[in-house]
Amino acid sequence: MKPDLKFLFAHPAHFIALGIGSGLSPVAPGTAGTLAAWLLFPLIRPHFSDTGFLLFLLAAFAVAGLAAGRAGRALGAADHPAIVCDEIVPFWLVLLMTPAGWPWQLAAFAAFRFFDIAKPQPARWIDEHMKSGLGVMLDDLVAAGYALLALALLKLVVDG
Repeated sequence: MKPDLKFLFAHPAHFIALGIGSGLSPVAPGTAGTLAAWLLFPLIRPHFSDTGFLLFLLAAFAVAGLAAGRAGRALGAADHPAIVCDEIVPFWLVLLMTPAGWPWQLAAFAAFRFFDIAKPQPARWIDEHMKSGLGVMLDDLVAAGYALLALALLKLVVDG
C-alpha cells in the first residue's frame, strides 16, 4: 500500500509514524524524516533541561514504537518506507549529544544516515528478525549509537 494524505490523517498513530508527513516523500523518505527531525529539534529542545529532554525522548520512543506498529499493520509492512518516526526520535538523541554548530550537525546527519542505511550488526539482525514497532525503532537506535561513536572519534581527531 502506498500511503497518502488520507492515510496520514486517518489516525494519530499514522501522523506520528509518518513523521508528520515527511514519510510521504516520494524520494528517500528516511532521509526526509531525518531532515524533519533536524528542523524540529531547535523548536523542541529549548523547552527542556538535559534530563527533561532525555525523559521526553524515552516517552517519544515508546509512543513512536506504538505508532510504528499500528501504521505498519495498516500498511501491511512492519517497516514500510513511509514509517519514519524511527529516524526522528533516534536522530534527536544524536543531535542532543552532538557538539554545537551546523558543521557538527551536518556530520551527525551524514553519520546517522550512513549507519541507518548500512545497518551494521546488531541493527541488521534487529531489522531482519524483529518485525514490530519496537524492532522498527531499535535498529535506528543502534544506528544512532554508531553515529555517536563516529562523532566522538571525529571530535578526538579534530581536538587533537
